[in-house]
Amino acid sequence: MNETTFGAYEFSTDPARLDVDRIHHWLSTDAYWAIGRPREKLDRAIAASLNFGVYGAASGEQVAYARVVTDHADFAYLCDVYVDRDARGKGLGTALVAAVRDHLAPSGLRRLLLATDDAHGVYAKLGFEPLADPEKWMVLLNP
Repeated sequence: MNETTFGAYEFSTDPARLDVDRIHHWLSTDAYWAIGRPREKLDRAIAASLNFGVYGAASGEQVAYARVVTDHADFAYLCDVYVDRDARGKGLGTALVAAVRDHLAPSGLRRLLLATDDAHGVYAKLGFEPLADPEKWMVLLNP
């Protein structure tokens, strides 16, 4: 996907369109998983990820964001999914995650993972389900 539309919105994977100042503000001040994230850390994450932006078709203003960490062959991790508070309730979050899923589908990935505290219903509508064998998974946390 380079560009696609959803109603009055454009979806794009063009990194040149990203409003990184806005994304940093959203994530570092309003996203429970990224509160206080430094800008330089976000810059590194964006540079190493497949990024998806959603923009008002008329204004060009960015209204949502998601990024994917992937090898484009077997595995992907969907993270930093965020919809601006003023743009919520219009189906953009669901449409954004569907666009990510559909963009990755031709790669034949074995897994597309994500973690959420509060949006299980949104992701379930798109085919995501709890891990079948969570006891197999491990994590190394940096204190």
